[in-house]
Amino acid sequence: MEENSEHQNAAGEPSERPDEGSAVSDEQWAELVRQAESGGGDAPKEPSARARMVTARLRALDEEAARTQGGRRRWGRKSKPAQPWQPDGWRTGPAWQETNGRARKRRRVAGTLGFVAVVGVLLVTMRPSLLTDHFPGSGDFVDAGPLPAETAPPTVAPAESAPDRPTVEEPFRGSPALRWADGAEGIAVPEARAVGGMSKAQVEEFLRTTRQFLVAANLDLATLRGEKPRAALALLDPRQKDLQDMLDDAWDRPDGKHDPLLLFTRIDLDDARPLGNVVKTRGRMTVEAGREGTVEAHADYTFVYPVLKAGSQDEVTRVIVRRRLTTVLYDPERFRTTPGTLSVLRHEHYAGNTSCEMHDGFLHPSFPSDAPEPEPSGAAVDPYDRSRVPGAGPCGTVTRT
Repeated sequence: MEENSEHQNAAGEPSERPDEGSAVSDEQWAELVRQAESGGGDAPKEPSARARMVTARLRALDEEAARTQGGRRRWGRKSKPAQPWQPDGWRTGPAWQETNGRARKRRRVAGTLGFVAVVGVLLVTMRPSLLTDHFPGSGDFVDAGPLPAETAPPTVAPAESAPDRPTVEEPFRGSPALRWADGAEGIAVPEARAVGGMSKAQVEEFLRTTRQFLVAANLDLATLRGEKPRAALALLDPRQKDLQDMLDDAWDRPDGKHDPLLLFTRIDLDDARPLGNVVKTRGRMTVEAGREGTVEAHADYTFVYPVLKAGSQDEVTRVIVRRRLTTVLYDPERFRTTPGTLSVLRHEHYAGNTSCEMHDGFLHPSFPSDAPEPEPSGAAVDPYDRSRVPGAGPCGTVTRT
């Protein structure tokens, strides 16, 4: 129920004097009484007791706020004038202009980020190498630099790289061989030591001769073009009759068991020709004592050859050849040998991306534009995987080139 805002006496007539605490002075009240008695003007109503109480409380709070703010001053900053006390707002928040401004800014930022994300997805979709090139162990390894020398047998295959095809300008693009050493730089000779009854000098010469044979048989440009590898043949001991007989038949009547490819890399120029002067090489060589009076060198290397299709100006592919070769040095005081030459104890070779049905003494690279061949019956092989040795068996297929 609302309280009356006038104070009345018992007769219901206006009182002569205001209550204490009224905000109206005596002179003003007397003038108002005269006007009321004379009937002129509208006499204002006296504030109610509740209104006077609220007014007095607000005045007290204003005075308290003035005293409190006046005493709080910080060094280096001007104090603000005392402000009248105000009650806390109910569920107050930022002004709508400020709220809408921040919202518009957030929408602009979100829109920009969304646009950048869409463009990035489109670029990676069209060119995956933009992303994969920066993963450890992947991409084209352009920023990773050359691999350190192989000092122990690998335990895993190289990581998959972007599926970009080789080009005339970048024949090793998309291949792990991009980070491999160039040519003979990848054939390192282990430190020589006296072993197997041989002196350090004898072992050192033996290792150096083994390296020379690998270079002449697999990296010499004349050999790659199909010429007879005379420099490499000169390093083989003529006293090793079984090997010499096999090679004689290989030059004259090549077949599966008598094939120059068992020891030498040669490309049929009617199909392709070597592209450039760089062959990528990776592997390692070790030395140890063999049976009494002998020293053995074990070489295991993979060679990657870029080739250009015959009659084409831009169709490029790669052939990958892995060779495992064991040469032996015989003590000249116990065995009849030819000084400065090698004897071959064991040899293995595996060729990828070439016809395995032809045994004419040449590699025959496969190109994307070639007619489809019959489906191979052997297992799929990663020619870059040096952690395992492909088993003997029928022709298979390579998982990458």
